[in-house]
Amino acid sequence: MSALPPRFAWSPHFTALLVALTLGACALPTDTPAQASPPAIRVDQVGYVVGQAKQAFVMGSETELSQAGYRLVDGQGTVVATGQVGGRTGTWNSKYPAVHTVDLSAIDTPGSYRLELTGTATGRSPQFRIAPAKDLLTPLVENNVRFFQTQRDGADVLPDVLHRKPSHLADRLATVYATPRYNEDSTELLDAKLTPVGGPVDVSGGWSDAGDFLKFTHTTAYSTADLLLALRAAPHTAGLAEEVEQGLAWLDKMWEGKSGTLYAQVGIGAGNDQVRTDHDVWRLPETDDELDVKPGDPDYLIKNRPVFRANEPGASISPNLAGRMAAVFALAAQNSANSDPWAAKSWLDKAAAIYTQADTSPGGELITAFPHDFYPEDSWPDDMEFGATEMSLAAKALGDARADDWQQQGIRWAEQYIDSDTKGTLGVADVSALAHADLLTIVKADSENGAELQADLRRQLDDGVSRAAEDPFGAGAVYTDFDSVPHTFGLVATAQLYGKATGDHRYDGFGAQQRGWALGANSWGSTFMIGAGEVYPHCPEHQVANLGGTGEILRGAVVNGPNAAEKLYELNTFPTMKRCSSNPGTAWTDFDGGKARFLDDVGAWQTVEPSIDFTSTAMLAFALSLG
Repeated sequence: MSALPPRFAWSPHFTALLVALTLGACALPTDTPAQASPPAIRVDQVGYVVGQAKQAFVMGSETELSQAGYRLVDGQGTVVATGQVGGRTGTWNSKYPAVHTVDLSAIDTPGSYRLELTGTATGRSPQFRIAPAKDLLTPLVENNVRFFQTQRDGADVLPDVLHRKPSHLADRLATVYATPRYNEDSTELLDAKLTPVGGPVDVSGGWSDAGDFLKFTHTTAYSTADLLLALRAAPHTAGLAEEVEQGLAWLDKMWEGKSGTLYAQVGIGAGNDQVRTDHDVWRLPETDDELDVKPGDPDYLIKNRPVFRANEPGASISPNLAGRMAAVFALAAQNSANSDPWAAKSWLDKAAAIYTQADTSPGGELITAFPHDFYPEDSWPDDMEFGATEMSLAAKALGDARADDWQQQGIRWAEQYIDSDTKGTLGVADVSALAHADLLTIVKADSENGAELQADLRRQLDDGVSRAAEDPFGAGAVYTDFDSVPHTFGLVATAQLYGKATGDHRYDGFGAQQRGWALGANSWGSTFMIGAGEVYPHCPEHQVANLGGTGEILRGAVVNGPNAAEKLYELNTFPTMKRCSSNPGTAWTDFDGGKARFLDDVGAWQTVEPSIDFTSTAMLAFALSLG
């Protein structure tokens, strides 16, 4: 997420699958330019949904590809379809100067397949499936759940998931400190020591944010909202309800209703010579509890992790945090409205209390994390819209008279967001798509407000469609910046939200194409979700997976994906880090283009660090796509 000290990383033992990248390396025709590489076929390695568009890409020299054919071979080796490689979509780099499409949309028979080139080109794709959405995508949602299980912190870890052990038990009696001060570029703590202002408080449990062990209200609230919405779409997913409870229980600890205090962060990631932090060491989390330290020791705050407040007791709360926390608690109220109305009312009352404390005339930076640049965000009316909308829906479910007022507030916040100059697309920094879609369930679609909400959802999707039209592989996200993969899954989720809310399915094909890009139909020929497909990241920057030594993969984790080449100028390294750098037989750099780079190396936090918000966005996209 951040260009600052990273949210760390992993290195499980990768297998011959990665070596078998199936790039189609066969003999080049004599007229192929010397700099070109053998053709490579890129497919959605998880597979294509029956009834949806199915697009693959072939990259190589124009001499080979312009007249090439293809055959589709099933799992028994039978040729089930043949044809000519389709039109050229653009150029990529000097080794792969031409990119062409192969349209397999006419094939809807469920099964396992490979795509092979014929005629003037040779090459073979990874295996992929054609199947109903439920068969293809349910395992992905279940694997996403497994990643959240891996991220558990505190006493309630699951030992059968990467052999986790209880960790950070000192969080049960944590000290609250004054807001830390940082230098201008947010890389160094200016305080020689932190100033205690309260506690002890119990902030144990929850999930580690990423490959490191920090915990943020900002990201956990976003991720828990995604999981609640995924549970709404796929209520029978194994383990999902339990992870929802994990997120809710921790967020409930972070809100101290009696004093009106919201805690924003547990742990610190940027320090100085006197204060060592989470980002200064590479270790298993349970070893933090074993440290023998006293106040003043450089490692004291690694064991005794500091807690930072989002607001002074009873004071206004940054509206981005107030809005999304209200939304999460209101979604929890909706989830339990039928089964436990008393608990639902309690959640709704907490949502209303936080929402009421929102600072709706904020000055300066919004509160997200310390330092702010770990999770930069400028937009907040979308969070307030999200909170008001979900409270209105919860109130309607409970017969609460406040429902109509909250609905009107949601409409006003939506209008303020739409009129702002900080509009974005779905991700941890912008929840407008989630808010708009649910607000459309209670606002008449043909009303002026309904039309504006639909138009803004189309704006988000049309921006992606426009980018995809200019990209050889049809990518709708910007992959020369952070969060290219989660933004891609955000587009997938938004396409589904728009279709379900409006009945207009014009973006369904675009959403399927974006899902395919993230799952292998990209220049690097890798999925960006660990364990998905034949080729996926094997060396993510994640300390538990790197040091656990179990041979297990960090299944279900979604990584950042490609990033600007200039951002990979320096990789992380620690004396205790187990080195891991995958080489697909052909160097990853051979597939770089468009000023973008992807690197599967344990030190490459810029491309292969997973996080809870990345993975929750993908989970929601998959869950919504089930039907």
